[in-house]
Amino acid sequence: MSLPIDIRKRLGLENGGSVIVEETDTGVVLRTVTQAVARAQAIAKRYTEGNPDASVAAFLADRSAESGE
Repeated sequence: MSLPIDIRKRLGLENGGSVIVEETDTGVVLRTVTQAVARAQAIAKRYTEGNPDASVAAFLADRSAESGE
């Protein structure tokens, strides 16, 4: 996909790079990989913040207990 230079500059993609393309009800959204990761982290934080059972350590402990190891 070819993007205009001014858009590539704003996104920090002057030398090429990857973008995530998402179709929404209102149009198409382009995000850099960094922006997509930050968005996913923000979404995950909403569901895990203040919940100690939502940590990776808690998940692994649960799986270990279930397997009897």
